[in-house]
Amino acid sequence: MIKRFLQYYKPSKIKRIFIIDMICALVVAVCDLFYPMITRDIINIYVPNREYRLMITWLIALALIYILKLALNYYITYYGHVMGVMMQGNMRRDMFEHLQDLPFVFFDENKTGTLSSRIINDLMDISELAHHGPEDLFISLVMLVGSFLLLSKINLPLALIVFSIVPLLIFVAMKLRIRMADTFLETRVTIGEVNATIENSISGIRVSKAFGNKEKELEKFDKNNSKFKQARKKAYKVMASFYVGSSFILDILNILVLSAGAIFFYRGWINFGDFAAFLLYVGNFLSPIRKLVNFVEQYQSGISGFKRFVEIMDTEVETDEPGARDIYNVKGDIKFKDVTFAYDKNKEVLTDISFNIEAGKTVAIVGPSGGGKTTLCHLIPRFYEAKKGEICIDDINIKDFTRRSLRKNIGIVQQDVFLFTGTIYENIQCGRFDATREEVYKAAKSANIHDFIMSLPDGYDTYVGERGVKLSGGQKQRIAIARVFLKNPPILILDEATSALDNVTEQLIQQSLEKLAEGRTTIVVAHRLSTIKNADEIIVLTDKGIEEKGKHEELLEKGGIYAKLYNSQFVT
Repeated sequence: MIKRFLQYYKPSKIKRIFIIDMICALVVAVCDLFYPMITRDIINIYVPNREYRLMITWLIALALIYILKLALNYYITYYGHVMGVMMQGNMRRDMFEHLQDLPFVFFDENKTGTLSSRIINDLMDISELAHHGPEDLFISLVMLVGSFLLLSKINLPLALIVFSIVPLLIFVAMKLRIRMADTFLETRVTIGEVNATIENSISGIRVSKAFGNKEKELEKFDKNNSKFKQARKKAYKVMASFYVGSSFILDILNILVLSAGAIFFYRGWINFGDFAAFLLYVGNFLSPIRKLVNFVEQYQSGISGFKRFVEIMDTEVETDEPGARDIYNVKGDIKFKDVTFAYDKNKEVLTDISFNIEAGKTVAIVGPSGGGKTTLCHLIPRFYEAKKGEICIDDINIKDFTRRSLRKNIGIVQQDVFLFTGTIYENIQCGRFDATREEVYKAAKSANIHDFIMSLPDGYDTYVGERGVKLSGGQKQRIAIARVFLKNPPILILDEATSALDNVTEQLIQQSLEKLAEGRTTIVVAHRLSTIKNADEIIVLTDKGIEEKGKHEELLEKGGIYAKLYNSQFVT
């Protein structure tokens, strides 16, 4: 864990800041060790011997030391935090990049709000730990060793009395460390749940308002919020025990030093200047001890976030098979050979599915809900992996292709269109980011959305709102179609692309989809069977597998499942 954390100090810019920061910290620590010795010499030598010139010289030297310390502390405070933020940013970038490569099943099992919390909240304390952690440890070590050596030089027995308290402090810290780790991790988890609840409630605010579910949403929020408060209380309870215990030990140390020093002075084992220097060095000794106490709390807070970061980073990403190659010049022949798929071990969604689609043909997949129609479509771009059998494009197993190139050759239009926060232009351009503005306009025209866009005050630069809330369902659907026109893939998957639209809008969208399907291998998942009458082949898929195949007229003549589904939609 620590080794992986240290990897983020390796980038040259961060490493340079870190090295300079440590050098500055060393000089600051040495500067703090000067003051008691100068004070001792002033009391023992310069004042009794009336050596005022030397006294003034050393006082000026002390002032210069403090000016130097001022400049060094500025660098430590500013650039140290900048370094921490840079490391935090690198971790956040790595996690976001890693998330892009995780399989669909990971996102099926993890809430969006929880993942957002891991990217943002869990890494917030990393910058503090990255900066203050090594620095505080280093300064504390220098101060403790330096103080001990100088105290020993003044009076070894008294120095040993002072440092006898250190093992007790270490024992208290180690005793509470595990409890602090557990409570901080629990706090991270509950923050993630609170964020997930908020994300879910805000995303569904229109549904909540429509059904008057304010009280229910508050109840769900309060439940997770209460868990967070309880977890935070436990964390603060452990922290309180740690701080109170360590502070009490330090207070006892003050009494111990004062008592022992007074006895030593009374018996003549040390002089007044040595006693004064000793008290000042004890102050220097307490400072690194307090830094170490703060570090324990800071470490647990930061490392609990880093642990959750590592959990994500250790999740297996989608990988290409050894020897996988890019796919070029795709014709579009698709074959399913005895394909079986299950989301879990208990129930298969698809069992031994086999069928062929010739290049350039349109095949419709229909059937009752739960038959696996959408799942089947998701297997082609390898959003999910078939458990058995193989899927081929142009007689080559799709596993022999790189995922990236495979997906570049497949266009998907779904019922639930997702638009990114941004402009209409940006949402169309995500179909192919290297496209020119003219190509984006052409794609919009092909999708019958150009005229509408140009009627808006800001045209293509119109802001669509979060998830495209400022646009109607039909407008969002046509933007999604424009994306695919821009991508221009040889294989097209239309997953109930018009089922959520009214009849007039559906006809407009259907015209765009028919134009989009020209010359492409097209798979249409349809609920409204009137939209797929002209398909080259219709496959009826149920939870028992493929039960019927054929053209529209042939299936109607059979009077089977398709005929019943079709006729049920036109019963008056």
